[in-house]
Amino acid sequence: MPSSANWEFIEVAGPFGLTEGPAWDGSNLLFTDIPNSRILKYSPHSGETHVYRQKTNLANGLMLNSQGYLYACEAAGRCIACYYPDGNRVVIADNIQGKRFNSPNDLAIDQKGCIWFTDPNYSSHWAQIIGPPELKHNSVYRADLQLNGSWKVVRMTYDTGRPNGLLVTPDLKTLYVAESNFEGNRQLRAYPICSDGILGSFTILYDFSPHRGIDGMCFDSSGNIVAAAGWERSGPGGMIYVFDPKGRILEKHSTPCDRPTNCSWGGDDFKTLFVTSVCGRLYRTETSLTGWLLYP
Repeated sequence: MPSSANWEFIEVAGPFGLTEGPAWDGSNLLFTDIPNSRILKYSPHSGETHVYRQKTNLANGLMLNSQGYLYACEAAGRCIACYYPDGNRVVIADNIQGKRFNSPNDLAIDQKGCIWFTDPNYSSHWAQIIGPPELKHNSVYRADLQLNGSWKVVRMTYDTGRPNGLLVTPDLKTLYVAESNFEGNRQLRAYPICSDGILGSFTILYDFSPHRGIDGMCFDSSGNIVAAAGWERSGPGGMIYVFDPKGRILEKHSTPCDRPTNCSWGGDDFKTLFVTSVCGRLYRTETSLTGWLLYP
């Protein structure tokens, strides 16, 4: 069982706007400053943070694919976009059956290169920027790369109210989804991925109700789920949880911020966990765990 020693969270950048989408590029930590529509880059070696990219349409979740290309959920762009190293931006997916997405939130790229993403409706937060929804549901989707270079989008869930963070296991057998409906379920769910690619019925691994549930999460090298959750209104407050694949809590660590938003691994040995927050700060903590990332 992993060590239960307390983690020391050190503020390394901020405050900015609401920070999200931490992604390690091999040397630096990229993360989003959502209300200012920009991606920032923190260098652990220099301790400095610089603007990496601007005008990102309220970009939220970020992830690098196995080749190191950066993908983003653009809430105001209502799309999944790829930001290439040369500065070009390419829209991967922006609609399902002709209707624009609500406000893509977080994404996970699997071993086959498929892009899974959540699409809750956050138009009430930035109504003038995002615009009214065209869809009557908040779902999880998968974008599959086709032989001609286009992407085919498939709706994967029909039972989510406000899906948030998500993970796909390296063996492609399980999809974990944070169901974060403030007016409904606040659960960590596990969906089996069937041989034909569709999802089976979910299992509730952990129920946070009536408290704030998981926002973003990542894997450690043992397949455990490291998740950012909690708030100041009720429950134990801001917390990083470590769940085993069955939903049993192995560890939990209080964070300095009331509402941590997401987390990702980095550092030379992948033992450093970076945490973003509603308070607009970036934290790092040294752990006894070893992280897992698709890239690098």
